[in-house]
Amino acid sequence: MRSSIYGISFFFLFCIFPLVSGQLASKQSNTMITVSHQLANSSWNVEKEQNPCLWEGVTCNAPHNDSILSLSLSGFGLSNSSFLPLLCQINSLQSLDFSSNLFNSIPVEFFNSCGEIDGLKSLNFSKNMLVGSLPTFQKFVGLESLDLSFNSLNGSIDSQLNGLSALKSLNLSFNHLTGSVPSRLGKSRVLEQFELSLNRFKGEIASEIWEHGNLIKIDLSGNHLNGIIPESFVNLTKLETLILSSNQLHGAIPAGLLGIATLQRFTANQNNFVDLPSTNPSMSLKILDLSYNKITGRILPQLLLGSTLQIVDLSYNMLTGPIPVTISSSLVRLRLGGNYLSSPIPSTSFVSLPNLTYLELDNNSFTGTIPPQIGSNRKLALLNLAQNKLNWTLPDESLNLTQLEVLKLQLNKLSGEIPNQIGRLNMLSVLNISWNSLNGIMPPSISNCGKLINLNLQNNGLTGLIPDAIGNLKFLLELQLGENKLHGTIPDFLVTLSSLSQLVLSNNQLYGVLPQFKPHVSVYINGNPQLHRPQDNPPVLSKKRKSVGVTIVIAFAAAVLAVEVVAIVFLLISRRLSKVNEEQLQSLEVLSPPRVIQANMLTANGGP
Repeated sequence: MRSSIYGISFFFLFCIFPLVSGQLASKQSNTMITVSHQLANSSWNVEKEQNPCLWEGVTCNAPHNDSILSLSLSGFGLSNSSFLPLLCQINSLQSLDFSSNLFNSIPVEFFNSCGEIDGLKSLNFSKNMLVGSLPTFQKFVGLESLDLSFNSLNGSIDSQLNGLSALKSLNLSFNHLTGSVPSRLGKSRVLEQFELSLNRFKGEIASEIWEHGNLIKIDLSGNHLNGIIPESFVNLTKLETLILSSNQLHGAIPAGLLGIATLQRFTANQNNFVDLPSTNPSMSLKILDLSYNKITGRILPQLLLGSTLQIVDLSYNMLTGPIPVTISSSLVRLRLGGNYLSSPIPSTSFVSLPNLTYLELDNNSFTGTIPPQIGSNRKLALLNLAQNKLNWTLPDESLNLTQLEVLKLQLNKLSGEIPNQIGRLNMLSVLNISWNSLNGIMPPSISNCGKLINLNLQNNGLTGLIPDAIGNLKFLLELQLGENKLHGTIPDFLVTLSSLSQLVLSNNQLYGVLPQFKPHVSVYINGNPQLHRPQDNPPVLSKKRKSVGVTIVIAFAAAVLAVEVVAIVFLLISRRLSKVNEEQLQSLEVLSPPRVIQANMLTANGGP
């Protein structure tokens, strides 16, 4: 009996304990209820749920649930910010997230009141419509993370951030801020993330930034910064990410920058740098992007040897010489297009790159053949060797790349026939081998490439008919077969390709009537004299030949009739004439029509 009572008591306490422990402080509860009345369209509804700790975006301290730690109204579609100061009455707050709303301003009272919450560590107003100058945060001495990105704030940064002595993360990207990049953020010496991308900052990067020795990430991309990268950056020994792209920086990249032991990503594309770093990259480096600069010289072998390298982009510079013989096996993407690189592509460079997905060597001066070793990189999804001086034909090994989605080999010196093994590349969406010297017919196996969106075989020497296999390419947007030697009529199945928007058949030997394509399809057929559109009259040359043929037939009939008439007359008068003029008879015998062979009139000399 006693054990039963204990059991019932324990059960009773177990059931009511969550109710007791879940009691939110009355002041905070009242504040939340007041705020909910101002957010008529939100999910905060006291009539449906009386405990604010269970409302969407509300986090309370577990297990007691007697105070609110964080509020997230992200994506609530709010435009009226007048309620914000009310939330500052909740003095236990550690995090406030108002991102992805429609606020265009923040009440001054918010900064005065919430700045007094000692425990507030994170404040997020990103992806709103805030305008005006950067607010002042001098009272937020405990704030560790401030995100005002994706707004329309303008003006310069002066003393607004001076009070943020505990700040670790600052994100002001995607605004209209001007002036110089702040070099000292007040009293903060613990700053780890510094993001000011896509603003309108100008001037040089201050060397004092190295004083923030805890920096892990710096993103100053998309501004109007000029000058050089300060040498003091090499002292940022904890730096992992440095993004300086889309500015007007110039000069040489500091020698020791890539050697920072912790550096994982260095992106400085679209600037005016002229030299590659001469030191060995950090063994932590994963991403190196220096594309669209003015870098000259050769690619140093050590630059592509990092054991953790995944992405290297040196495209569109002024690099010369060959590709290094050895490349890191960890590479996923290698872009070297748009340079002055030359020599044959080293076969040893691509022997074993098991993770290589993108290889772009286009717009260079590579000679020789396409190395068959490229075919051993079975994860390749994009291979771009366009606009080089590569010759010979497609190696069979390259046709084993069954994951290949984009193959660009245009503007080379490739010859021979398109191999039937092209059908193995059944993941292809783009195939461009135009402007080469390929010949023969289009292989029927092209029908296996059913995911093709763009097929460009222009400016080759292809012969034969347009193959039925193309009718299986249901996703084709562009089909370009111009400047070849194709003949025959245009097959009707091309009309059934519902995705087709552009068809180029110019300068071939096609004839007949063009099928009726849908209005959105652009069709180019110039340079095919015997081919005309359905609404057109037959080509001029055909009309001439037709008129000549009619004339000949009429002349032949008239001649026959004349001969018969003359013969009858001759018989009637032969008795009266003793002599027959042989010259007249000869003239009658030669009155025979000219012959017509294959629509060509043969004249007396046998010529057309």
